[in-house]
Amino acid sequence: MARIAGVNIPTQKRVVIALQYIHGIGPHFAQQICEKVGIGAERRVNELTDQEVLVIREAIDRDYLVEGDLRREVATNIKRLMDLGSYRGLRHRKGLPVRGQRTHTNARTRKGPARAIAGKKPAGKK
Repeated sequence: MARIAGVNIPTQKRVVIALQYIHGIGPHFAQQICEKVGIGAERRVNELTDQEVLVIREAIDRDYLVEGDLRREVATNIKRLMDLGSYRGLRHRKGLPVRGQRTHTNARTRKGPARAIAGKKPAGKK
């Protein structure tokens, strides 16, 4: 199993797909990395030599912000918004959707499970 950027990437998958297991590398960046390093799209991770894995690792470390550093930067950006007291920061603080989605219905992922309101009749048959 190859280890790149602190992540064990699966050996049976194609390199372009396996690189996407690293936080911060999506389809586009994975394709870019393969082109830079000169690895074909059909190659699988278990077919790579140790030298090729090393070249991929160095290219990622040099050119891309991934894993812990990326998570830290995103958390810092969110904390900055919250400290400023901006609208987006307040939405983060309250645990509500940040990007303008409706909250009257839906938004259960951000708001959590629905809580019953005392004294309100359940919506149902008329």
